[in-house]
Amino acid sequence: VQLQASGGGLVQAGGSLRLSCVASGRGSDNYHMGWYRQTPGNERQFVAAITWSGDVSNYAHSVKGRFSISIDNPENTVYLQMDNLKPEDTAVYYCAAGLKYVANTGRVDYWGQGTQVTVSS
Repeated sequence: VQLQASGGGLVQAGGSLRLSCVASGRGSDNYHMGWYRQTPGNERQFVAAITWSGDVSNYAHSVKGRFSISIDNPENTVYLQMDNLKPEDTAVYYCAAGLKYVANTGRVDYWGQGTQVTVSS
């Protein structure tokens, strides 16, 4: 399974960005999906996850109410809508996929290449 993430960029605090991640390869339509983020010198942190069917989702406490994860099954694409962005949201964001619900890094089978999100104050 290959994951191609896009949509990162530079935005002012309070602004919005929408990340996309397209999954391709054999069986990619049966994987649970999610997003993680990482800043220099720190471990990769969970942001949000969603089941392949889209019926269950979870968020890190720090983004709950501001970020929304969704999945488009026919297109094998997962989205992360990020609203009311804060400077502390600045990080490289990674798309994740797994046969198990990817609510922790141990359950991730595949990672995307990462996309930079920078929020200026």
